[in-house]
Amino acid sequence: MIEESRNGGPTGSTTASVGRSGSVWIALLSVGASLAVYHVLLRPWHRTWGATGEEVNRQLPGDDVVPEPSDETTRAVTVEASSDDVWSWVVQLGQGRGGFYSYTWLENLFGAEIHNVDRIVPEFQGLEEGDPIRMVREDYWLQSSITSMTVERVDPGRTLVLRGHDGGTWTFHLDPLDEGRTRFIVRGRKPENRTAVGYLLRYLTYELPHFVMERGMMLGIKTRAERWCRDECEGPP
Repeated sequence: MIEESRNGGPTGSTTASVGRSGSVWIALLSVGASLAVYHVLLRPWHRTWGATGEEVNRQLPGDDVVPEPSDETTRAVTVEASSDDVWSWVVQLGQGRGGFYSYTWLENLFGAEIHNVDRIVPEFQGLEEGDPIRMVREDYWLQSSITSMTVERVDPGRTLVLRGHDGGTWTFHLDPLDEGRTRFIVRGRKPENRTAVGYLLRYLTYELPHFVMERGMMLGIKTRAERWCRDECEGPP
């Protein structure tokens, strides 16, 4: 029953309660509208950022490791450098190696101690199948399989495939366009054995931040490779 004041109108407490209820509904509708916009417009864009339709649909080396993925992203960028020059930066990926070339302050927000190099380091130029690629420092407080990946496949100058703790893959592929230009394609694939809760958590908390960092990494490699080629490949004027 609605509480009324002496003059027959609703009391202040009733009005406040109705106001709070309306605010809750407005907030819920705003969240729902934001999620709809993200799902329909922003999500398809960031999942295929920079990639052509052909690149999204084509088979890449390493796809056979997860032949029927439950989730896949394909992103690409053109680098004004040869594939060999781009590879020199890709092969250095990893904490304790060349870093991830992205946003250092974000990478180290939780103490990962990632240091992004701006030079080609000879001792980081070799990788073999089975080698670990750390995401955080070796003595990190969270000792878990999620903080490291394993080299699944390596084709020097063309393809690096990393495999995660859940069986998913992270593929870095280089397509030479000509002697001085390369198409740099990065693909992520997740296996089918994911729970509904795991999918929801990934959707809400992982996808967008991962895109921001992966895009930063791709542009970081592009910048370094192009600068290196200008400084070292062309030689003095």
